[in-house]
Amino acid sequence: MADPTGAGNPSERIIQTDLRNEMSRSYLEYAMSVIVGRALPDARDGLKPVHRRILYAMYELGLTAERPYRKCARVVGEVLGKYHPHGDTAVYDALVRMAQNFSMRAPLIDGHGNFGSVDNDPPAAMRYTESRLQSLTTDSLLEDIESETVDFIDNFDGSQQEPTVLPARVPQLLLNGSAGIAVGMATNIPPHNLGELIDGVLALIADPQIEERQLMSIIPGPDFPTGGQILGRKGIRETYTGGRGSITMRGVAAIETIEAKGRPDRDAVIITELPYQTNKASLIERIAELVNDKKLEGIADIRDESDRDGMRIVIELRRDAYPQVVLNNLYKLTPLQNNFSAYTLALVKGEPVVLNLKRMLEVFLDFRIETIERRTKYLLRKAEERDHILQGLLVALNDLDAIIQLIRNAADAATARQGLVNDHGLSEIQADAILQMQLRRLTALEADKIRLEHEDLIAKIADYKDILQRRERVLSIIEEELRQLKERHNTPRRTEILDLEGGLEDIDLIANERSVVLLTENGYLKRMPVSEFESTSRGTRGKAGTKSQGEEAVRLFISCNDHDSLLLFSDRGVVYSLPAYRVPIASRAAKGTPVVQLLPIPREEQITSLLAVSAFEEDVQLVMLTTGGFIKRTPLSAFSNIRANGLIAINLEDADSLRWVRLARAGDSVLIGSINGMTIHFRINDQDLRPLGRTARGVRAMALRDGDSLVSMDVLPAELADRIAAAGEASDGESEEAASS
Repeated sequence: MADPTGAGNPSERIIQTDLRNEMSRSYLEYAMSVIVGRALPDARDGLKPVHRRILYAMYELGLTAERPYRKCARVVGEVLGKYHPHGDTAVYDALVRMAQNFSMRAPLIDGHGNFGSVDNDPPAAMRYTESRLQSLTTDSLLEDIESETVDFIDNFDGSQQEPTVLPARVPQLLLNGSAGIAVGMATNIPPHNLGELIDGVLALIADPQIEERQLMSIIPGPDFPTGGQILGRKGIRETYTGGRGSITMRGVAAIETIEAKGRPDRDAVIITELPYQTNKASLIERIAELVNDKKLEGIADIRDESDRDGMRIVIELRRDAYPQVVLNNLYKLTPLQNNFSAYTLALVKGEPVVLNLKRMLEVFLDFRIETIERRTKYLLRKAEERDHILQGLLVALNDLDAIIQLIRNAADAATARQGLVNDHGLSEIQADAILQMQLRRLTALEADKIRLEHEDLIAKIADYKDILQRRERVLSIIEEELRQLKERHNTPRRTEILDLEGGLEDIDLIANERSVVLLTENGYLKRMPVSEFESTSRGTRGKAGTKSQGEEAVRLFISCNDHDSLLLFSDRGVVYSLPAYRVPIASRAAKGTPVVQLLPIPREEQITSLLAVSAFEEDVQLVMLTTGGFIKRTPLSAFSNIRANGLIAINLEDADSLRWVRLARAGDSVLIGSINGMTIHFRINDQDLRPLGRTARGVRAMALRDGDSLVSMDVLPAELADRIAAAGEASDGESEEAASS
């Protein structure tokens, strides 16, 4: 193959290759470059290369927490010139984010100036803003970087060295989380509480076989910088065990009564905390759009009263609004409640790996053990080198006159050095140290200091060797350093975890008002607010409840709450369930909606009974009567789970049909009448009418003569039946007295 870099004919520098193979190879190299070099964090220190380079450059500039601020432009220039040859905007944006307390749970940079806001306001230009490192950053990420704890590599042009990873003392990957999109993969790790993470690492050290369930009791879930609430633990559990989950976040809102001069008090929804990464200005704009489009009702005014003391969004409600319904609609329709799609992907030994909670802590702990061992080896080497010099100085002090005489008689420094090596058994390093020793160190006091330092180094060397030989010593050091960091930098949890799931049902978004439900003979169903029928004077005609066409009349009529369940019984003995609020609201003049559009009912079936149920109580019964005279009593609880296509309520003979269904309790009275004026009356008890199963046919209600048929059934409450019975007995007694007199 021709040399592609050689001189000569240009055709000799052209390499013939297949386009498909070249595209595949080049794209793979690009993808790996993005994955490893830009988009994904390292599981050890939780940082991407750009963040690592910014922090290291600031450390090299001496911008620690106790030093003055420096212009961000100076930092960006340092990063670009030495470590990160990319656009200055990308570097500055990364720097700004590390300084935002609403983006990072524990900000790594202390910013001075305008660094943006939760309203998505842009930061000031880098020439105006200043920054320095937070004390947490120095303590937890950069403390041991000069102790050979991590590897260094050449920068892009080979003129500088940069660390491949920072010697993190806390699991930074979980502390501040990370988000990034690579080629064919992405990561989105939520932030957590520092104290809980440290407790989790300590628990892992104490019991390496600890179960994830126990870890989750120590680290209950993410802790977002903006506070808010997490609904339910299912998404957290899926994230911590499988590396992927959807965590439902919700802002903190309360319903308050606000006072204003010159007008009545009003209810208002007060929002004080937002879900993570929610733009406050966009949220307010979204609410206003929904109000203007009439998709969100009950809101009179929206104000942003946020200040330096905290966030406060005031949503004033109309006087006829239901505050909880409005709040539920805010959760449903706006970013006040949204999901955090967690995916815990990070680099482990240069390869992208999906990590669960325990594995992330294990990777960090293994790295921390490695850094402690490397730091100890570095300190041991430095101590041995220093002690080697001190031993030479002690030799010189013990034979001071001979040493001085040798140096005075030497022709030059090289001769003196060689004489010390040959005559006194010293190394060249020790000989150089003696030659460089100042005369003041020959005093007795200085000699004692050298001896004390030597003894101290001997003890330290023994201690360092013991640390390297015993793993439990390394773990003990890690535990102590973690406790110190927790004591100094821990903050209370901001995000509350609620033991409820985040889904809002339709019922949560609708006020529980009183309504009237009508069903016509032709099967049209509609719902009207009770307020449509204000009271009228005695003797007046009243108002029409529906528009009559031809011979159509109202078949069934009930009053209910909008949150009630409507039970609709057909003539074929099937019961259907429908929430009352799902019956469309219509005016008094409107015809209504065909029931076949609301229920999967065959067109040949007719709804013959309509009941409203607020709760399926155990002591409530359903009394059913067919046109054939069969009656049945069944507990209401047997109908608490009705399928979408209905449920059999009673078994019928071929010519029979279900006509009447009523709610009753034990002790109530049942009245049944026939077309010929015959009636029967009995109490609901186990002797007169015992309970039967849902699919039973029932028992004969009353014997009918030829040509007679049932015309109606109703239930009298026990209290009313007792009063009627007592009144009847009193009337009979008066009649007997009159007859006897």
